[in-house]
Amino acid sequence: MSTRSIGAAGATALVVAHCAGMIDLVALPVWVGALVERFGFEPQQAGGLATLFLLGAVIASAIFAPRFTRLNQRLVAVLGFALSAAAFWIASTQTAFGPLAGLHLVAGLAAGSALSMIHGTIGHSANPHRLFAMAGIALGLFGIVYMGAVPQILIARGGAALFQVFALVMVLAAVVCAILMRNPQDLHDLPTGKWRRSVWLVIIGVSLMTFNQAMVFSFVEVIGGTHGFAHEAVLAVLIALGVVNFLIPAPLAALLEKRLDAHRVTQVGPAVQAILALIVTSVAVYPVWAPAAAFFVAVQIFTHTFAFGLLARLDPTGRAVAATPAMLMIGAALGPVVGGALGQNLGYGALGIAAVIVALLSIGFFSKASRA
Repeated sequence: MSTRSIGAAGATALVVAHCAGMIDLVALPVWVGALVERFGFEPQQAGGLATLFLLGAVIASAIFAPRFTRLNQRLVAVLGFALSAAAFWIASTQTAFGPLAGLHLVAGLAAGSALSMIHGTIGHSANPHRLFAMAGIALGLFGIVYMGAVPQILIARGGAALFQVFALVMVLAAVVCAILMRNPQDLHDLPTGKWRRSVWLVIIGVSLMTFNQAMVFSFVEVIGGTHGFAHEAVLAVLIALGVVNFLIPAPLAALLEKRLDAHRVTQVGPAVQAILALIVTSVAVYPVWAPAAAFFVAVQIFTHTFAFGLLARLDPTGRAVAATPAMLMIGAALGPVVGGALGQNLGYGALGIAAVIVALLSIGFFSKASRA
C-alpha cells in the first residue's frame, strides 16, 4: 500500500474534506427543519429533498469507489466539491420543490464522488484507522459549531442562507483539496480484481449498523415527546449527544486501536447499539433514557472507525473504504423512511424490536467476515 505519499498537509485536506462531504450527518435536523419552517414544505417533501441528496451520494460512491485506483483522486475531489457548491448556491435562489429536488440530487452526486476520493485516499495514509478517527473528531467539532451558528444565521438571513452556508463549506473543501491534497502514489501497481468475500461482509455489516442508527436516531426527539419528557429536556439530550460525539467515540477509538481487535469490536458494536435502541424506544424513565440517547450515535462512530481500519487492511487498493459514503448514506436515506412507517403503524416501540433484528444480522455478517 502507498502509505507514505499523503503528508501532513494532505492529511489536513482530507480531514477538512471529510467534514464537508459528511455535512448531512451534522446538518440534517436543521436542514429538514428549515425546509419545513422557512420554505413551507410538508415534512414528507422536506425529508424527500434531503433523501435525494443522500441517494445521489450513494449512487456516486457506488460508481466511483470501484474505479478509485484509475482516477485522478485530487481532481475528482476538487471538481466534485465545486459542482456541489454550485448546485447549493443555485438552490439558494429557488423556492419551488421541482428545481430544489434536481439540485439536491446533483449536489449529492457531486459531493458523493468527491467524498469517495477522500475516503479512498485516507485508506492509503500511514494509519487509516487513526486518520479516520481524527476526521471523526473534526466532524464532531464542526457539528457543534454548525448547530450553534446556522440556526442564528437562518433567523437573521432567511431560508436561502441554509444553502449558501452549504455552498461555502463545499467551496472551502474544493480550495483546500486543490492546494493541499496529494494523490496516493503507485496505485497502478495494485491489483484491481474482485473484492474478497470478507470485504463485502464488512461492508454489509457497516451498512446495517448505519441503517439502524438512522432509523432510531431520526425519531429521538419525537420518541422523547411520546415518553412525556419536556421539550427542553429532550433538547438538552441532543446537545449532550453532540458533545459526546465530539469528545468520546473517535478519540477513544484512536487510543484503543492497538488494544482492541477490530473484528471483535465490529461484533460487539451492533449489540450495544441494539441495547441502547431498546432503551431509547421503550424506557420512559428520563434518567435511564437520557444517557442511552446521548450515547446512541457514539456507538456507531466508535465501531465504524475500527471497521474502516479493518477494510483498509482487507483491501489495500483503497476501493473498499472509498465506498464509505455509500455504506453510511444508504442507511441515512432508508432508515428514516422505515422508522417512520414502523412508528406510524406499530408505535415507536417497534423501532427497538426492528433494531434488534437488524443488529443480529449485522453481527452475523461481521462474524462471517472474521472467519472468511
